[in-house]
Amino acid sequence: MQKYLFIAAGGSLGSIARYWVGSTIAGRMGTKFPYGTFVVNITACVIIGFSLTYLNRRVGLSPAWRFLIPVGFIGAYSTFSTYEWETLSTLRTGAFLLAALYVVGSLVVGLAATWCGALLADTIS
Repeated sequence: MQKYLFIAAGGSLGSIARYWVGSTIAGRMGTKFPYGTFVVNITACVIIGFSLTYLNRRVGLSPAWRFLIPVGFIGAYSTFSTYEWETLSTLRTGAFLLAALYVVGSLVVGLAATWCGALLADTIS
């Protein structure tokens, strides 16, 4: 039960941080290009890359940190970083074709799914 509390705490902080960073950047740079989301996604990649590498090398640290930061905080802040981490992990194992399939599949299928969702919403609106 304790791990869920760490995930919830990290998720709360991550969602607040996402809103604050995204809206602050968008307010300063405008919304013609999604600068806020771009900055959130890139900073999430830095944080997940650092935190998972750091935590994986320090097995003596409490598992609570893994639930709080990469799962909770980053999970709410941006799932793009998880996608990038999984791609990097796949590349590191030498599974280049699998990594390419994941990247292309995520982009193409994700865009198609987004389009289908928008069409569904248009249909019932």
